[in-house]
Amino acid sequence: MGRENKLVLVLGGARSGKSEFAEKYVLHAGNLCGYIATAEILDEEMAERVKLHRSRREKRWITFEAPYFAEQVFPEAGERTDAILFDDITIYLSNMLYGNNAPQGTTAEKADVVRNRIRRLLDAARACGRTVVFVSNEVGSGIVPDNAMAREYRDISGWVNQQIGEAADQVFYVVAGQAVDIKRLAFRFE
Repeated sequence: MGRENKLVLVLGGARSGKSEFAEKYVLHAGNLCGYIATAEILDEEMAERVKLHRSRREKRWITFEAPYFAEQVFPEAGERTDAILFDDITIYLSNMLYGNNAPQGTTAEKADVVRNRIRRLLDAARACGRTVVFVSNEVGSGIVPDNAMAREYRDISGWVNQQIGEAADQVFYVVAGQAVDIKRLAFRFE
């Protein structure tokens, strides 16, 4: 297993198998793997989710806690590991939009701030010189949410997924535990 500089996006719905697929991808990309964890444990349900994810990981993983400003952990993660899993963008986005240092203003103004932060995140991921796999929920496939905050989150999440997908070397969509390489199949305008 060699060290490769590659960005990968893994998308899917809740309980689609996207995190398990992403973990296996990273394990095949390196001997010592970094796990950038974005979740803050604020309630029992989140504690249970974190416990489930931790139970799947073996000794080959080094965890880096980064609910905010995750671009700052990429240099160390790149130095200490062969490949990195970023789990996940949607929780990280929620932290950005509604946690500490949340941007103010209209949805468009918030989206601009988020896109700049995601650009810095992608730059740091690319600069670390490792395979970095980002996991994200596809939140736009359901019904239109009934409240402004949920619609704002859905819209910004969709834009962020597009931004990461454009920067990524590979994009996988996971449904029912099956991954499809959608960037390879995607239509491109010339």
